[in-house]
Amino acid sequence: MVSSENRRKLLDISGEDVTSCYQCGKCSAGCAMAAMMDLLPHQVIRLVQLGQVEEALASRTIWLCASCLACSARCPRGVSLPNVMESLRVTLLRLGGRHLDPVRLPADVLENAPEQALVAGLRKYT
Repeated sequence: MVSSENRRKLLDISGEDVTSCYQCGKCSAGCAMAAMMDLLPHQVIRLVQLGQVEEALASRTIWLCASCLACSARCPRGVSLPNVMESLRVTLLRLGGRHLDPVRLPADVLENAPEQALVAGLRKYT
């Protein structure tokens, strides 16, 4: 369970003032990954605003964010959603959660994937 202290840490990690978001939805409208997400980007921000960090941490969305910055470019309030998504991933990993287990990667992925892609993916997902 995420306490209010962990919520404050989440906001400290991201450096973003999510309270300035007024839910216009431009971030979700411009997100290339939105069709794959269980929660739209603006919904994740709303959960964080409401202190429902547990629900945001349970979402697949935080792992699907490509950090392409399209949402940040569209945001009229200057909220960097990729920073918030990264802080959610970091918070979950610090709590002991894991999205990807490197030991379970198929052998063909380990043999054929570019090393840089593996390192970048493992940094993001473990």
